[in-house]
Amino acid sequence: MRTPTYRLAAIAALSMTLAGTASAATHWDATHPRRAEVNQRLANQDHRIHREVREGEMSHAQAMRLHRDDHQIRQEERDMASQDGGHITRQEDHVLNQQENHVSARIGQ
Repeated sequence: MRTPTYRLAAIAALSMTLAGTASAATHWDATHPRRAEVNQRLANQDHRIHREVREGEMSHAQAMRLHRDDHQIRQEERDMASQDGGHITRQEDHVLNQQENHVSARIGQ
C-alpha cells in the first residue's frame, strides 16, 4: 500500500508538468507579422461569411462548412507556430495563405 507521501509527490510532479506545459504555450508570439497576417485574414473571412448569411446569399450549412475550414486553418497555424517558438516560417505562411485563398474563393459564390 502506498503512503500519502507518495500520492502528494505524484500530484506535485503532475502539477509541475502541467504548469510547464502551460507556460510553454504562453511564449508563442501571436503578434508575429506572419501570424498576425494569417489571423487577420481568417477574421476578415469570418466577417465576410457572416455578412453573406445575413444578406441571405449563403445558407447556414454553407457557412458552417466554411467556418469549419477556417477553424482547421487556424489550428494548423497554431500547430506550426508551436513547433517554431511562436513563429511561422515563410513557407508555412505561403501554405496557409493558399488554403485561405481557397476558402475565400468559396465565399460569395
